[in-house]
Amino acid sequence: MKILPSLFSPAGKNAKLSIVIYHRVLPEPDLLTGEGGIAQFEKGLSYLVNNFNVLPLSEAVNRLRSGTLPARAACITFDDGYADNAETALPILQKHGITATFFIASGFLDGGRMWNDTVIESVRLARGDRLDLSSIDLGNHAITTLEQRQATLNRLIGKLKYQSHATRSELVEKLSTIIAARLPDNLMMTSAQVKQLHEAGMEIGGHTLTHPILASIDDAAARTEIAEGKAKLEAIIGTPLRLFAYPNGKPGKDYLSAHVEMVKDAGFEAAVSTAWGAARQDSDKFQLPRFTPWDKSEWRYVLRMVQNMRQRIQTV
Repeated sequence: MKILPSLFSPAGKNAKLSIVIYHRVLPEPDLLTGEGGIAQFEKGLSYLVNNFNVLPLSEAVNRLRSGTLPARAACITFDDGYADNAETALPILQKHGITATFFIASGFLDGGRMWNDTVIESVRLARGDRLDLSSIDLGNHAITTLEQRQATLNRLIGKLKYQSHATRSELVEKLSTIIAARLPDNLMMTSAQVKQLHEAGMEIGGHTLTHPILASIDDAAARTEIAEGKAKLEAIIGTPLRLFAYPNGKPGKDYLSAHVEMVKDAGFEAAVSTAWGAARQDSDKFQLPRFTPWDKSEWRYVLRMVQNMRQRIQTV
């Protein structure tokens, strides 16, 4: 029985498309406060399936534009290309008969690691009750409890995210050296896992080569990131990519109107941001909003989705 009435998300020309976004599916919730474990992922998925008509993103975009979207339409997306997407999320999606879209930063395949994961894993593995990074101007942090480690991680990511690439790389390397933990090299997918997802009927989308904040790099570098990230994935799956996700994804802060044009020029047919809201027929299909509620009850989950449908969509 659906809790969500169709009047909040009708069919046809007045339809609204809700696109949910995930990154990782971990065995249990841990330092990553915005990501749930397997149990929470399955619960959220069941709420979505119970109340929405879940479609592949490419089909949903086409039907949104043509005015033929069903009532309560929704899509599922994953960003970055973590190995647990193939190892853990894929079997769960298959069990529910759902096609999801995986936006992959292809430069990290086969043993790479994103800068934020170097920070995350370093904080996770740091020994002792305090993490003293004052020598690199990143503070001195209590890490006795899980909550303290989470707070430390959030502060560090916040300080590092919008640094220049060179400065951030230098600081992350120094941080890693200070903590001196043995970091994993299997966090991201292998090329074989990308192919596995594609052959299982999942959609593969572009997410640049090395996940830069596009607004922070020059236009030539941005074009290269978008095009080469696309080409590498196409070589793996043997078919053109149609969908793209902007790294980090905040309109006007992480990507600009010039980057929207670059995505179009690269041959993509639609793109998603991380702005909240639900897409409508007149929405810019190269700036489709995404949102994921983390509520633990079905009623609250659905209520949060309804509130998101009323959100004004931010674009550049």
